[in-house]
Amino acid sequence: MSKTTYWADSYVEKLSSAKDALKGIRPGQRVFIGSSCGEPQHLVSELSKVSARFTDLEIVRLLSIESGPLTLIANQSHSQQFNIRSFYLGSASPKLIKKNQRFITPINLSQIPRLFKSGLMPLNAALIQASPPDDFGWMSLGVSVDITLAACESADIVICQVNPNMPRVLGRSFIHVNDVDYIVEHEEELLTIKPMPELETANIIARHISRLIDDGSTIQTSLGVNNEATMVCLAEKNDIGIHSQYLTDSIMRLFSLGVVTNKRKGFNDGKLVAGSAVGSNLLYEFIDDNPSIEFHPSDYINNPAIIGRHNAMTSLNTAMAIDLTGQVAADALPYNNYTGINGLLDFTRGAAMSENGKSILMMTATSDHGRQSRIVPCLTDAVVVPRGDVQFIATEYGVVNLFGKTLQERALALISIAHPDFRDELFSKAKELELIDVERKFKQATKGVYPIKYEQTIEINGIPITFRPAKPVDQRSVQEHYYTMNRGDIVSRFFHEKKSFVHDQIETTYEIDYVNDLTIVATIGEMGFEKIIAVGEYFRNTIINMAEIAFSVSREYQGMGIAQILQAKLAMAAKDNGIKGLIAYTSPQNKGMIRLFNKLPYSISSEKDDDMIILNCLFTEPADKDKAPRDSEASMG
Repeated sequence: MSKTTYWADSYVEKLSSAKDALKGIRPGQRVFIGSSCGEPQHLVSELSKVSARFTDLEIVRLLSIESGPLTLIANQSHSQQFNIRSFYLGSASPKLIKKNQRFITPINLSQIPRLFKSGLMPLNAALIQASPPDDFGWMSLGVSVDITLAACESADIVICQVNPNMPRVLGRSFIHVNDVDYIVEHEEELLTIKPMPELETANIIARHISRLIDDGSTIQTSLGVNNEATMVCLAEKNDIGIHSQYLTDSIMRLFSLGVVTNKRKGFNDGKLVAGSAVGSNLLYEFIDDNPSIEFHPSDYINNPAIIGRHNAMTSLNTAMAIDLTGQVAADALPYNNYTGINGLLDFTRGAAMSENGKSILMMTATSDHGRQSRIVPCLTDAVVVPRGDVQFIATEYGVVNLFGKTLQERALALISIAHPDFRDELFSKAKELELIDVERKFKQATKGVYPIKYEQTIEINGIPITFRPAKPVDQRSVQEHYYTMNRGDIVSRFFHEKKSFVHDQIETTYEIDYVNDLTIVATIGEMGFEKIIAVGEYFRNTIINMAEIAFSVSREYQGMGIAQILQAKLAMAAKDNGIKGLIAYTSPQNKGMIRLFNKLPYSISSEKDDDMIILNCLFTEPADKDKAPRDSEASMG
């Protein structure tokens, strides 16, 4: 039995120049290069310099920020010197993606380590970068563990660039000196990425999404401007956990603010768990020897079964396009460095397995400077997320939940968050594809822009109630609300008995433009499956520029002040939209409506017209400050 060489002696024996270390690589072999910001730039540079001596050398990598000209050499030699096998191309324009698409290998990130370890894709060499060894000979892969660890464990030859700037990151991120073949000492700055530009569309999307993320949730985030904006919007959250493919500067900032505590993850509590770090030098200093951070390989980070063990696992990713049935394409986009297939489907399915989990896909409504809609009738790009796995979709025009929805409900929902300039065309195409009933109309809603500023969640009697503008997707919920009202409330609301609430009779409740026609609903339950417990509406009479208002509150929720909140929001919106005041038509017997209207902070006038009372107020005429408070809200329709 032979003794293992003491690691320090082994380290000295393995020291080499990059040029000499690369001599072990021969033409026709397959070489893995460390990923993203962990790319061994010095080794890549030397490999590029000696490219002339290679033919058919296959370069395998997850993603490269292209510190060296490997792809350029591959293109110029028509792959006769270098051939690239990339599991993702990174942030690029569609034109550049098209040019290099032959290099892409579509695969879920969780499956790549098996590809290497099983020998299905044998690696002849791995070029990696690591920290200097500790007292026991262990070197950390630092900012890039992901698939790099599996490549090290599988390659015939491992050439390690030891860089003192590489942080020592804890977790399953280590490789021992005895397990590498060549050590090339070379100090250089790690690759970093520039801060993302601030885009208003991303900020709007982030405000929509932040309302879906609860305190105590575990977050996964990809890279890109949408994700950066979302992280900013989470500054008021509490006890957020992180289990993510990537650790970024924005996550670091949330950690420093005390938002990220990892206390309520339900799995790996107290630990921020990721596969790699992509960001600034400050981020790399933050993760260095930080006992609250662990990096693990992608077959752990991206394993849906592991992801699903976390509390309220919420995945945040960027999509490129979605069709009206919910199929998603997610190739690379400018300012979204790592989309594509890699970990997207892993986290989408893992989040679905988590208790109270959510999968959220973000995208701007248009591309090509507003000339093309990202919501399309049918996808021509490769499907990354099947329609059955898609849950929340967010654009700057709103967010919808497609889970459990029919194709008609999906089409209407997606059209409602498309850019207004494309809604008519999408609606017409949906009818041609028989996704929407031919008799269905989509009137004012084709131009309406969802006013998120009127959205608010208020806890009343221990019940979280969300007050928000109605959406076209609310049709069924509005119908259910009216069908459950009792006879007296129906008569108070509609002035006659009604037993039917088919869509063409109540479409003005949810087919709205948010300016001349606005409905505010009060809801309880998860978004996409809410129960509407109250409805407040205004309709603008353009002749007198007054907004006629009406309300209905489910019997079991009356007397809780809900109608008063609805009325205040309708008044605010009417005033914002240049309407002079409010007007209400009611019967003398509807004391509740009369008392409610008199709670408005304006001078109220009333007049009788046959068997009706007409109440009105002008926003320019505030109520007398000494006005006595009215009785509390009574039963009303």
